[in-house]
Amino acid sequence: MCVDCGCSTGHNHEHNHDHKHEHNHNHEHKEVINEDIKNNPQLSHKVTVIEKILSKNNAMADEIRKTFDEHKITCFNMMSSPGSGKTTTLENLAEKLPYKFGVIEGDLETSRDADRIRKKGIWSFQLQTGRACHLDAGMVKHAIPHFPFDEVEVAFIENVGNLVCPASYDVGAHYNMVFVSVPEGDDKIEKYPVMFRKADIVIITKADMLEFFDFDVERAKDAANKLKPGVPVVLLNNKTGEGLDEIIEWIKNKREEHLKSLSES
Repeated sequence: MCVDCGCSTGHNHEHNHDHKHEHNHNHEHKEVINEDIKNNPQLSHKVTVIEKILSKNNAMADEIRKTFDEHKITCFNMMSSPGSGKTTTLENLAEKLPYKFGVIEGDLETSRDADRIRKKGIWSFQLQTGRACHLDAGMVKHAIPHFPFDEVEVAFIENVGNLVCPASYDVGAHYNMVFVSVPEGDDKIEKYPVMFRKADIVIITKADMLEFFDFDVERAKDAANKLKPGVPVVLLNNKTGEGLDEIIEWIKNKREEHLKSLSES
């Protein structure tokens, strides 16, 4: 885990990627550092350092977003615990989404997820973070020179599996998709509020497992809406495809919203 997002006090931020790059944290936003970090007594002496890191990260994320805007590409950041079904969802979207898309994959090691996406005929770029528990704008920027801007309309960034740290880092996306699986339990939304406050959509995956787990879907929906009023919550079964059309419709709406904002700016 890493000092930058406040989850520990010592970490040398070593990142071993298939593709070597310098790891610069760049950014500058209204909410440079969230209140959860500010109010953590264990981190009070580190807040200034964290603010500087996130400020640099945010500036770089704005550059990435601007690049996507220039090519009229809508970018979605996918976040969840490990094994919640992000990659499987992408595989299924490859069959049905009415847009050509590319994927930037983030994992500590291996290129397995990127390989799975490529087998579906989708362009994918693997980032290996080594020991880092999240992607940041510096890592994502390394994938940008390779991105097929003239061939796609949508981009997905599949973040490292972690319900804590990725929420603190803007990676240059326009929208956040947060996944939680039935086996994880319906309490995860309330336990990880920073993540779910960032969600533009919450996707409850592995709906085929509902009969085996004590997961209250309505409780999960209520918890999500308390943290982010009005956030859509979709129940997804990647085995049957139930819920996928609803997610596709949401992506289409966000794509149209994004293009409209570009035309008005």
